[in-house]
Amino acid sequence: MKKKFSFLLTTVLAAGTLLAACGQDDGDADEAQGDNGAEGGSFSAKMVTDTGGVDDRSFNESAWDGLERFGNDFDDVEVDYIQSGDASDYEPNLNRLAREDTDIVYAIGFLMEDDIRTVAEQNDDKQFAIVDTVVENEDGDTYENIANITFAEHEGSFLVGAVAGLQTDGDHVGFIGGVESPLIKKFENGFKAGVKAVNPDAEISIQYAQDFNDASRGQQIADTMYGNGADIIYHAAGGTGNGVFTEAIDRARGGEDVWVIGVDQDQHEQGAYDDGNVTLTSMVKRVDEAVYQVSEQTMNGEYPGGEIIEFGLDDNGVGIAESQENVSEESLQAVEEYKEMILNGDVDVPQTDEEYEEYESNL
Repeated sequence: MKKKFSFLLTTVLAAGTLLAACGQDDGDADEAQGDNGAEGGSFSAKMVTDTGGVDDRSFNESAWDGLERFGNDFDDVEVDYIQSGDASDYEPNLNRLAREDTDIVYAIGFLMEDDIRTVAEQNDDKQFAIVDTVVENEDGDTYENIANITFAEHEGSFLVGAVAGLQTDGDHVGFIGGVESPLIKKFENGFKAGVKAVNPDAEISIQYAQDFNDASRGQQIADTMYGNGADIIYHAAGGTGNGVFTEAIDRARGGEDVWVIGVDQDQHEQGAYDDGNVTLTSMVKRVDEAVYQVSEQTMNGEYPGGEIIEFGLDDNGVGIAESQENVSEESLQAVEEYKEMILNGDVDVPQTDEEYEEYESNL
């Protein structure tokens, strides 16, 4: 069955304290328990990270912040995570949590789609959730024991693209993606559309690292892009994006005016150096709130198995970060205007390359 729902997001968010990483295999996972998790709680919600790890300052960290906050807000609740060293860890880690009779098991990232499908089929009495993709069987139906959490990343990316298009000094910006995939293409194409909406003559450089956990590769790509004239780079690359900040800070200390647009969380702090900051803005994606809400629903007996839950602009599931000291008033006004146009259906933000080509031809 397929159902699609959108939930109203709350605005509260307290930053959680990161815990020591759990082991990468079953043996290590047995030894690890989050300090703030209630052991032996009557309800348990646990997650498996992708290879970026729980301290990637982006996607996984946001998910863990939400799960940790859920554990702190309710009595007699156990939360925890298992960190994956590489892709071969995904299936055994998911199985590990299923065998523990975890009430809801999260797969954090679309890269675990095949693994959670296998584990969910083998454990049809367990409850799972995955972030950033929809898991279907061979008939094209969703699984009753997998909740599918998705986001309108292209819409939020359009807004930060408009900021980039208005604030580039050289009419040249860049995008660095992690693994090229339909999901990350949503970030890319939404960003390009936003740039072109306000600056049709802007040049946009695109490159994929093909890795979400290679900061040195991110720095190398950023070095090339900045060197070729791009003064703003938007990354959707998880831990690989950390290298973009490193390169931008190095150049800023040398007197260059370069910027980074962060992703998933408000990455303002990551861009700080000396008395300056290279973070222009961030495309915030409320993975934390999504994980929190689905955990609470499940605890209350309303597990959304088989549903496709989408968080978008209309419920603040995506948008620009609260840190706006480097964003001009002109850009902030444009963000609000385009947000309304998107919500009203006056702007149809592209998600795929084909949709972007059609969008650009109509500018």
